[in-house]
Amino acid sequence: RPAQGRRGPALPLAAPLAPAARNAAALAAGAQDLAALREALREVDTPLRDTATNLVFADGNPASGLMLVGEAPGADEDRLGRPFVGQSGQLLDRMLASIGLDRTAEDPSRAFYITNILPWRPPGNRTPTDAEIALFLPLVLRHVALVRPRHVLLLGGVSAKALLNAREGITRLRGRWHALPEEAGSLPALPTWHPAYLLRNPAAKRDSWADLLLLRRTLSGEVSTSPDRLTQNR
Repeated sequence: RPAQGRRGPALPLAAPLAPAARNAAALAAGAQDLAALREALREVDTPLRDTATNLVFADGNPASGLMLVGEAPGADEDRLGRPFVGQSGQLLDRMLASIGLDRTAEDPSRAFYITNILPWRPPGNRTPTDAEIALFLPLVLRHVALVRPRHVLLLGGVSAKALLNAREGITRLRGRWHALPEEAGSLPALPTWHPAYLLRNPAAKRDSWADLLLLRRTLSGEVSTSPDRLTQNR
């Protein structure tokens, strides 16, 4: 008698989104421009709003073609309402100036645009939780889709792992171009060390300099980021 097929173990159903996450995803989908996205971020239900001073949205020129995504605002950013204005931001500006980029430049070819995964400062500058990252990720992906940059620089492991949906850490991810998810346009993204990490670990600046040179060569057309040359993380 032919053996009867056995039923495999039941696959777990995807956990339903919590109301706050459903609302955040709906807000992201409904934002048709950057102004609407900024207001949508204010409406996301999160305790971070209660402990932060200012929403930190973005800075720089969205028409530049280069978008940077960091982790979360710190104390200086929370006070001023702008990303990367503290010590790590000043280091980042100097690093990018070394390859001819300036967030205040009027010429889009020399400018860049910068934001974070979280728009609100976590208490005590702690690392964002997985739940906080998941809550804001649809809005970050929508932000990238609205800006439509040609290239994205991911600052630090939190940003890189979240946006690339990667299991590897920043040490293994950095130094090569990856593809962002389809909802962000499958754009080329380059992970590198967060400047705050470089302040604590100056020896890593050598790696960051190599990443900056790769970015510069890519922006000048020497390195191709065609889809077949991008690392896929899914």
